[in-house]
Amino acid sequence: MFAVERGDIAERFDVRFNSPKKEVELNVGKVRLGSLCSQEPDYGVSGTAIERTDENQPKYIRITDFSDYGIEDNHTFVTVNDYSDKHRLQKGDIIFARSGATVGKTYYYDGTIGEAIFAGYCIRFRIDGRKALPEYIYWYTKCNFYLNWVNSIQRPSGQPNINKEEYKTFEIFLPKIDIQYHFVKFMNAAAQSRCEKLREANALLSGMSDFVCEKLKISLPTEIPKLSVGVTMRQLKADKAFNVEYYHTERTNTIAAVKTVPHKRLGDCVYFMRDIVSANKGQYLGLAGVQSNTGELSGAEDEATGQAFMFRTNDVLYCRLRPYLNKVWKAEYGGVCSTEFHVLRMKCNSILPEYLAVVMRSTLVLNQSRHMMTGNTHPRITNDDVANLLIPVPDMSIQQKIADEMQIRRDTARTLRAEAEIEWAAAKAQFERELLGGTGK
Repeated sequence: MFAVERGDIAERFDVRFNSPKKEVELNVGKVRLGSLCSQEPDYGVSGTAIERTDENQPKYIRITDFSDYGIEDNHTFVTVNDYSDKHRLQKGDIIFARSGATVGKTYYYDGTIGEAIFAGYCIRFRIDGRKALPEYIYWYTKCNFYLNWVNSIQRPSGQPNINKEEYKTFEIFLPKIDIQYHFVKFMNAAAQSRCEKLREANALLSGMSDFVCEKLKISLPTEIPKLSVGVTMRQLKADKAFNVEYYHTERTNTIAAVKTVPHKRLGDCVYFMRDIVSANKGQYLGLAGVQSNTGELSGAEDEATGQAFMFRTNDVLYCRLRPYLNKVWKAEYGGVCSTEFHVLRMKCNSILPEYLAVVMRSTLVLNQSRHMMTGNTHPRITNDDVANLLIPVPDMSIQQKIADEMQIRRDTARTLRAEAEIEWAAAKAQFERELLGGTGK
């Protein structure tokens, strides 16, 4: 509880905005973000995301595409049909999330991802390079000065939000340009070190596919592109699949390779659990919450709306939307998840859930699934096709060796990630110490 004198209330009347704040007073050099812009900040394009079918299509940057650390390696982008040139990003642009659970997070566009446009739930700030270094402003949004401001300014509603006029009022301590360069160089180096550790961690996990093939003694042939394939009418009728991709040689060759070892249909190994509950019940996991290729949780949150599936410990969650994203997670706790997951529960003791999760992420399944999608805007695998995926089922000792190797790599990867985050936190703390120490005054 606290009291505020009537004369001190300005702009807004909600509790959070007027709560006592511990402000660090910097006597000189503080300017408003809005005063550093070369043009009026812009809201992004509101359009329906669609799959990119051409590398020339611009990437559509939405709130869910970037975390507080940027966009992850090997991210799969979408695009949008209806946009204008004013929504194209230019090198040095900073976009701010304006609503939702991650309101306030920022993304710096350096041009390395190629041509891009930004979505409507983001606000683009274009910094005048004669007044400040855009990268310095971006790194400033990673420090506690900014995070504390976001917590105080966001509107306390069901959908937290900060509009562009409020963002423009954020005050930044602005040292001389040479000092800004110093901070940018320091933070870039720290961010690069963090990325290298994370890449090493991800490589350990995503590299399990080769280990699986080696242990199972499965050799996948080198793929030779073909302009055509021959399919009999009998096969078409049996498969009920009247699309060319279904008979892609990568898929058919992988199936032939899996058939050289003991194997089963996925539907013979697992139950497909579809217990519907309200999405806001329990711990909700959306598609963004699972990393591609690694089987780890990303920490990203999706808004829980509508219906969800229940899952429990040791279930395997397999993404049915855009299977090429390769999002597979062996549940380490119980909760609820997006209905865009298949919840797989073991039918018997002849297959380990840890092993199944590894195999579902491997090229042995990925090469099958990415040629079985239906739909254009939201490509999925049909329930029947998922059940018909072929899974190698070796004896339990080999399954256990694969599961043990996965655990060793996971432990090593988590250690690397922890080291990366500790170093990153230390770098941000040093950034703030130097700033508070008066550097640039």
